[in-house]
Amino acid sequence: MSPRRRAELRERLRARPVSLRTRLIAEQLVLLALVCLVIGVVTLLGLRAYLVRNLEEQLRDASARATMFVQRGNPANPLPLPPGPREHPGTDAPGQGPDTLNATIQDGDVAIARRLTSTGDSEALPTDLDAVLLGLPVDGTAHDRELGGLGDYLLLASRTERGDLTVITGLPLRGLDNTLWTTALLLGGIALIGLTTAGVAGTLIVRRTLRPLDRMAATAQRVSELELDRGEVALSVRVPRADTDEHTEVGQVGAALNRMLGHIGNALAVRHASETRVRQFVADASHELRTPLAAISGYAELARRRQDDLPPDVAHALSRVGSESQRMTTLVEDLLLLARLDSGRPLLLETVDLSLLVINAVSDAKAAGPDHRWHLDLPAEPVHAVGDQARLHQVLTNLLANGRTHTPPGTTVTAGVRQEGDSAVLTVVDDGPGIPAELLPEVFERFARGDGSRNRAAGSTGLGLAIVAAVVQAHSGTVRVESVPGRTEFTVRLPAAAG
Repeated sequence: MSPRRRAELRERLRARPVSLRTRLIAEQLVLLALVCLVIGVVTLLGLRAYLVRNLEEQLRDASARATMFVQRGNPANPLPLPPGPREHPGTDAPGQGPDTLNATIQDGDVAIARRLTSTGDSEALPTDLDAVLLGLPVDGTAHDRELGGLGDYLLLASRTERGDLTVITGLPLRGLDNTLWTTALLLGGIALIGLTTAGVAGTLIVRRTLRPLDRMAATAQRVSELELDRGEVALSVRVPRADTDEHTEVGQVGAALNRMLGHIGNALAVRHASETRVRQFVADASHELRTPLAAISGYAELARRRQDDLPPDVAHALSRVGSESQRMTTLVEDLLLLARLDSGRPLLLETVDLSLLVINAVSDAKAAGPDHRWHLDLPAEPVHAVGDQARLHQVLTNLLANGRTHTPPGTTVTAGVRQEGDSAVLTVVDDGPGIPAELLPEVFERFARGDGSRNRAAGSTGLGLAIVAAVVQAHSGTVRVESVPGRTEFTVRLPAAAG
């Protein structure tokens, strides 16, 4: 495998997450497999050493019998070997088992080389094995040699008292190898059964052991599903008491998680109390500012009626006072509306004809922004929703004003409505420069304004889209925005009216 291929495989394995349960079971099985492997190897090595030792003892006994048999029991006057020695059965000593090899070497040549068969007969060895027999050391030590088609043999060469005569005796290693293979297969089968049993038992044990972690994960999942970003949050979710015993490692994690949830709950309660005080202050301030702002606007309007009698600079100053007081009044009204929505003031719910609402809102927007192109996208049948008509009209007005204010003249703004299942969908689409990507996540936050690619033809309070989000949320609906250069789309989903 190439280095690049190995690197890709490692990256793929690293990117694939593995659960703790799987890792524990896998590590347990790997450890048990290594233990079984070590036990098996040690057992087979010990068994082989034992079997080889027994075979060597048998070989020495057979060699001694063959040597005595060749010498005819008379070491002082051994009989000469007859003619045709490779066909002479003189080395087939009694008491030797099947596959026993007997050979004699005289004057540097193989004189006799035979092997006993399973039927008790004796057969001559092929002459191509003479080199193996002649190369065998005469040191009284058993040596392992491969004899072609006969397989591996354990051979022992002994020199007779004649000096020029060497007797070679051999026993096959086939039986030893068969015993080792049978033992290895038996150990492997037992190990496989043991690993399977350990895997099943380990899975059950690990699953039971990690059950408290599953309960903690479920607790964390329930907490993650809570809306913690706004409003009053009752963070009453806790890890069960049975999983918080600090005498165990898992219990320590559970107890720490409960303490963390307690701290988070306290922090959320403090935050909510602070937000409540701020909202109350904003509501009170907005309410109190309405009267002096109305007085300022009134006096400014009264003075402008006599602007012919005023110097030009004073008339311009009064005009600026009137426009700024009107802008301040709009801001105060928006803040007061948000404060009312935050306090959960109930809406006036009724069946609203959204098609008619879109037509009226676009007509108003066309009058306010004649430099833009305004289009309608309406179905053949009216679409109805359940909601507060005045507030929904404000949603459309704010979305259309946003499209008019933050796009250059000549931009096309299309307002539409359709029904999708149980939802009524309002859309406002423009082909302007788009909203900057860094502003999209906070476009519905209060006082969020972008002055980059979406040009501002006029100032804004930064509360229009925040009011849209608050009103839609009060109607149990959703609002989202998608924007790329050349297309910005706001989508509002509301519960459709039944029937």
